[in-house]
Amino acid sequence: MLLEREDVDPDHVDTEYGQTPLSLASLNGHWGVVKMLLRRDDVNPNREISKYHQTPLSWAAGNGHEELVKMLLGREDVDPGREDTRYGRTPLFWAAEHGHEGTVKMLLEREGANPNTADTLYGQTPLSWAAGNGHEGVVKVLLEREDVNPGIADTLYGRTPLSWAAEHGHEGVVGTLLEREDVNPNRPDIQYGATPLLLAAGRGHEGVVKMLLECEYINTDEADTLHGRTPLSWAAENGHDGVVKMLLECRDVNPNRADTEYGRTPLLWAAEHGHEKVVKTLLKRKDINPNQADIQHGRTPLLLAAGRGHEVVVKLLLEREDVNIDEADTLHSRTPLSWAAEKGHDGVVKMLLECRDVNLSRADIQYGRAPLPLGAEHRREGVCCKDAPGTERCLHLHAR
Repeated sequence: MLLEREDVDPDHVDTEYGQTPLSLASLNGHWGVVKMLLRRDDVNPNREISKYHQTPLSWAAGNGHEELVKMLLGREDVDPGREDTRYGRTPLFWAAEHGHEGTVKMLLEREGANPNTADTLYGQTPLSWAAGNGHEGVVKVLLEREDVNPGIADTLYGRTPLSWAAEHGHEGVVGTLLEREDVNPNRPDIQYGATPLLLAAGRGHEGVVKMLLECEYINTDEADTLHGRTPLSWAAENGHDGVVKMLLECRDVNPNRADTEYGRTPLLWAAEHGHEKVVKTLLKRKDINPNQADIQHGRTPLLLAAGRGHEVVVKLLLEREDVNIDEADTLHSRTPLSWAAEKGHDGVVKMLLECRDVNLSRADIQYGRAPLPLGAEHRREGVCCKDAPGTERCLHLHAR
């Protein structure tokens, strides 16, 4: 055998990746090879390979090779808390990140394995990574330790394990973390000022939202610090009708609360993106204001929907008696009809022209153009309408 030769170096490092025989065997789970190499006094079990800077124990732990981990930990000179020099991650970290529960348990039995050691890349702990990746079993194992702090936030985004789990919709992990008295369900991150509820609502994770809303002291209407947007605002924009319905059942949720960046309400966001179910749900509320315009351009939900050609949303809004169909924006003084005509949304134009109080000749302040010349300029033809009940006429928008 090669190891019996005196001229063979069992700890030789290859020039391409800087890997030793022990590193490669640990990475690939070759139990017999690792056993033979560890018998040698001239093999360093803590040696980091030059490219990835991980020890043999880190490779074995990250790949879930439990027997190899047990074998390596049997050496007194193996450091279970050794951090790699590239990311600052320990063997426990790699095992937790990839969900290797058995390996995590073995490593935690060693005194040198610190469960709260964060990496140097993101400042995340093993618990943070396990929670974000949905490894419920690993999360439970880590939380059994009295010295594990479930509230440690990473240094890059300022997110706790609960925030990461909530954002990615890991219901089991969220439930496990919420059982702890030392976990704050309202703690925002430092990147956006987003709470776990906001992150879950924006992604449409109904199960997680439900669990968070059941918390006694949850703040259901807390906005982020970057855009001033609430969980309802994000859920409405992204079309998550189930989440919208749950949030609207909360007493302290204001359906008309506008964000601080554009001054848009949840209804405005939903109307612009054509989320019919969300618009319908919001319009069922008696306290909803269908005419509330944004502060950026002074555009109403009807105007945004008309300009985007969302016919069903326009129809839902026009069914409201309190909708102002002719309200113009504050930037160019253009009405919903003006925007729909310019963009060529014939279906929307037809619906608007059927309304008695629509002004066909109202000109904008930017170019002094009325809706019909705008439609003609964009070569939209054959738009039929009703000028008044019982009086039907056809407007042909021909290019001159």
